[in-house]
Amino acid sequence: MRKTFQLHVEGKNRDRVLDAVKHEIRKYIKRERRRDVPEGAHFWDFDCRFGLSKDAAEAVHLSALTERINAVAAEGGAQFYVEILAKPGVRKPRAPGETDDAEPDDFDAE
Repeated sequence: MRKTFQLHVEGKNRDRVLDAVKHEIRKYIKRERRRDVPEGAHFWDFDCRFGLSKDAAEAVHLSALTERINAVAAEGGAQFYVEILAKPGVRKPRAPGETDDAEPDDFDAE
């Protein structure tokens, strides 16, 4: 998805336009994640770019995209550019002894 979204649409409430834009982006991501993952890949990863224009777009993480959109809307921006490209992702194996649970240092089992 490479698209410039307009936030000022004649005859439409700006907040509803903003909600519709966010919905369209989420819908695209869901649709891409439903596709079959290629052989050797584990999941779909996304390369994202965001900016006020296509030329000024910079790389951002997918989770920061909504925050950036809200920031442009709060500043009163008229438009923004979003680029989201799906790519196959591969999980990295964990190092031996590495766990998900972080134990507090001050815990003493007595």
